Formats: sequence, structure tokens, C-alpha cells
Amino acid sequence: MRSQISKTRLWIARIMSGLVILFMLFDGVFKLIQPAPVVEGTLVLGYAEHHIGVIGILALVSTVLYAIPRTAVLGALLLTGFFGGVIATQIRVDAPLFSHTLFAVYLAILMWGGLWLRDERVRKLFI
Repeated sequence: MRSQISKTRLWIARIMSGLVILFMLFDGVFKLIQPAPVVEGTLVLGYAEHHIGVIGILALVSTVLYAIPRTAVLGALLLTGFFGGVIATQIRVDAPLFSHTLFAVYLAILMWGGLWLRDERVRKLFI
């Protein structure tokens, strides 16, 4: 039996999750089409050009799993790992802390917060 949540709570959860989904879809698609700024930025981070497409596919698959309610928890776990890699990469290149390194943490907070607001199973994990 699923408990009902308020419409306000549901919309806040959708907005939080939607921001993460939109950003990750944008990021993943641009990694697949590989415009020059994406290639240059990825090379600066220390990745080879042939890695860009793989990173894009991993981002898109994880994001799609997060966007589907039935697989949202799996998607969130995969994206958490993805974000961990982003943080490690930013630390390795000595990027600015609040604007670059912690950006993935901000996305993770929005992602898990949105999931927590809309999924009773996730709320039960923290209670």
C-alpha cells in the first residue's frame, strides 16, 4: 500500500529531480555529439577523447533509470557513483571547491532529496 503525499511535496520533488535529470541529459547528449568545447574541457580534465562517448552513455543510462519511477533508486545509486567520479576528477585537477568540485554534491543533494520526498521506501531508509 502506497501512502499519499501532498501535491506541493510531489511538485517540489518533481522540480528537484527534474533539474538533475535535465542537467544530466544535457551533459550526456553533449558528450555524445562532442562539440569542440566539450572535447577541450574533457581533455583538460585528463580524459582521452575516446572516453567522452562512454562517459556520455553512462550518464544517460543512469539518468534514464533515475527518471523512471520503478528504477529511480537504482538510477540514483548509479548517479551517486558517477558524481563521485566527477568529484575525484575535479579534486585531481585542483578545481575551485564551491563552484566546480562541490557541484556534483549539489546535484546529488537535489537528486536524493527529490527521491526522498516522493518515495516512501527511501524515507524509510533514513528513519
